[in-house]
Amino acid sequence: MPQIELTNMVMIYDDKGRALVQERVKSWKGISFPGGHVEPDESFMASAIREVREETGLTVTDLQSCGIIHWLNTANGDRYLVFLYKTNKFSGELLPATDEGRVFWMDIQEMLKIRCENGFHKYFPMFFENKYSEMFGPWSETTPEEDFYL
Repeated sequence: MPQIELTNMVMIYDDKGRALVQERVKSWKGISFPGGHVEPDESFMASAIREVREETGLTVTDLQSCGIIHWLNTANGDRYLVFLYKTNKFSGELLPATDEGRVFWMDIQEMLKIRCENGFHKYFPMFFENKYSEMFGPWSETTPEEDFYL
Protein backbone atom coordinates (compact mmCIF):
# COMPACT_ATOMS: atom_id res chain seq x y z
CA MET A 1 0.00 0.00 0.00
CA PRO A 2 1.47 3.41 -0.96
CA GLN A 3 2.50 5.70 1.88
CA ILE A 4 1.94 9.46 2.18
CA GLU A 5 4.42 11.63 4.07
CA LEU A 6 3.38 15.18 5.02
CA THR A 7 6.00 17.86 5.66
CA ASN A 8 6.41 21.63 5.69
CA MET A 9 8.99 24.32 4.99
CA VAL A 10 8.91 27.97 6.12
CA MET A 11 10.74 30.97 4.68
CA ILE A 12 11.26 33.59 7.39
CA TYR A 13 12.38 36.92 5.98
CA ASP A 14 13.20 40.30 7.48
CA ASP A 15 13.12 43.95 6.43
CA LYS A 16 16.86 43.86 5.61
CA GLY A 17 16.39 41.65 2.53
CA ARG A 18 17.47 38.45 4.27
CA ALA A 19 15.91 35.03 4.79
CA LEU A 20 16.66 32.58 7.57
CA VAL A 21 18.28 29.41 6.27
CA GLN A 22 19.45 26.19 7.77
CA GLU A 23 22.52 24.24 6.73
CA ARG A 24 20.96 20.81 7.24
CA VAL A 25 23.13 17.88 8.26
CA LYS A 26 20.45 15.20 8.60
CA SER A 27 18.41 13.38 5.96
CA TRP A 28 17.99 16.25 3.46
CA LYS A 29 21.46 17.80 3.53
CA GLY A 30 22.39 21.32 2.47
CA ILE A 31 20.89 24.80 2.59
CA SER A 32 17.12 25.02 3.03
CA PHE A 33 14.44 26.80 5.00
CA PRO A 34 13.40 25.33 8.38
CA GLY A 35 10.66 22.73 8.38
CA GLY A 36 9.83 19.13 9.08
CA HIS A 37 7.14 16.48 9.45
CA VAL A 38 3.47 16.93 10.25
CA GLU A 39 2.51 14.88 13.30
CA PRO A 40 -0.75 12.86 13.12
CA ASP A 41 -2.59 15.19 15.53
CA GLU A 42 -1.44 18.50 13.96
CA SER A 43 -2.71 20.86 11.32
CA PHE A 44 -0.25 21.74 8.56
CA MET A 45 0.21 25.28 9.86
CA ALA A 46 0.59 24.21 13.51
CA SER A 47 3.28 21.74 12.47
CA ALA A 48 5.13 24.48 10.55
CA ILE A 49 5.06 26.78 13.60
CA ARG A 50 6.31 23.95 15.85
CA GLU A 51 9.10 22.92 13.47
CA VAL A 52 10.36 26.51 13.14
CA ARG A 53 10.44 26.88 16.93
CA GLU A 54 12.31 23.57 17.36
CA GLU A 55 14.86 24.29 14.61
CA THR A 56 15.44 28.03 15.09
CA GLY A 57 14.16 29.09 18.53
CA LEU A 58 11.83 31.60 16.85
CA THR A 59 8.05 31.80 17.12
CA VAL A 60 6.41 32.66 13.81
CA THR A 61 2.94 34.05 13.12
CA ASP A 62 0.89 35.17 10.11
CA LEU A 63 2.09 32.35 7.85
CA GLN A 64 1.19 32.78 4.18
CA SER A 65 0.80 29.70 2.05
CA CYS A 66 3.23 29.56 -0.89
CA GLY A 67 1.93 26.28 -2.33
CA ILE A 68 2.71 22.59 -2.28
CA ILE A 69 5.55 20.47 -3.62
CA HIS A 70 4.28 17.02 -4.48
CA TRP A 71 6.67 14.13 -5.08
CA LEU A 72 5.41 10.81 -6.45
CA ASN A 73 7.52 7.67 -6.28
CA THR A 74 6.80 6.11 -9.66
CA ALA A 75 8.05 2.72 -8.51
CA ASN A 76 5.69 2.18 -5.56
CA GLY A 77 3.14 5.05 -5.54
CA ASP A 78 4.44 6.68 -2.33
CA ARG A 79 3.76 10.41 -2.08
CA TYR A 80 5.77 13.08 -0.30
CA LEU A 81 4.05 16.45 0.16
CA VAL A 82 5.79 19.65 1.30
CA PHE A 83 3.48 22.51 2.38
CA LEU A 84 5.32 25.80 1.85
CA TYR A 85 4.83 28.95 3.92
CA LYS A 86 6.50 32.32 4.38
CA THR A 87 6.33 35.07 6.99
CA ASN A 88 8.12 38.16 8.20
CA LYS A 89 6.44 38.01 11.62
CA PHE A 90 8.66 36.36 14.21
CA SER A 91 9.85 36.76 17.78
CA GLY A 92 12.27 35.09 20.13
CA GLU A 93 15.99 34.50 20.21
CA LEU A 94 17.62 32.77 17.25
CA LEU A 95 19.48 29.57 18.06
CA PRO A 96 22.87 29.32 16.30
CA ALA A 97 22.32 25.61 15.56
CA THR A 98 20.37 22.50 16.50
CA ASP A 99 20.93 18.82 15.74
CA GLU A 100 19.34 19.61 12.34
CA GLY A 101 22.18 22.01 11.51
CA ARG A 102 23.47 25.57 11.64
CA VAL A 103 20.91 28.41 11.34
CA PHE A 104 21.78 31.83 9.90
CA TRP A 105 20.49 34.82 7.93
CA MET A 106 21.33 34.95 4.23
CA ASP A 107 20.90 37.82 1.78
CA ILE A 108 17.99 36.90 -0.50
CA GLN A 109 19.69 38.26 -3.64
CA GLU A 110 22.73 36.07 -2.90
CA MET A 111 20.49 33.09 -2.17
CA LEU A 112 18.80 33.43 -5.56
CA LYS A 113 22.19 32.96 -7.24
CA ILE A 114 23.04 29.63 -5.60
CA ARG A 115 22.45 26.16 -7.00
CA CYS A 116 22.03 23.71 -4.15
CA GLU A 117 23.05 20.07 -4.32
CA ASN A 118 19.75 19.08 -2.73
CA GLY A 119 17.70 20.92 -5.39
CA PHE A 120 16.46 23.56 -2.92
CA HIS A 121 16.93 26.32 -5.51
CA LYS A 122 14.16 24.66 -7.56
CA TYR A 123 11.71 25.71 -4.79
CA PHE A 124 12.53 29.44 -5.14
CA PRO A 125 9.75 30.27 -7.66
CA MET A 126 7.19 29.07 -5.11
CA PHE A 127 8.53 31.42 -2.43
CA PHE A 128 9.60 34.43 -4.47
CA GLU A 129 7.56 34.63 -7.68
CA ASN A 130 4.03 33.88 -6.43
CA LYS A 131 3.04 32.45 -9.80
CA TYR A 132 2.91 28.73 -9.02
CA SER A 133 0.83 26.98 -6.38
CA GLU A 134 2.08 23.44 -6.98
CA MET A 135 5.21 21.72 -8.18
CA PHE A 136 5.03 18.05 -9.06
CA GLY A 137 8.01 15.77 -9.34
CA PRO A 138 8.11 12.07 -10.05
CA TRP A 139 10.97 10.18 -8.47
CA SER A 140 12.43 6.70 -8.60
CA GLU A 141 15.85 5.13 -8.75
CA THR A 142 16.14 6.18 -12.40
CA THR A 143 14.39 9.59 -12.39
CA PRO A 144 16.49 12.63 -11.42
CA GLU A 145 15.02 14.77 -8.62
CA GLU A 146 15.29 17.88 -10.79
CA ASP A 147 12.37 16.84 -13.01
CA PHE A 148 9.61 19.12 -11.71
CA TYR A 149 6.36 19.95 -13.43
CA LEU A 150 4.87 23.34 -12.62
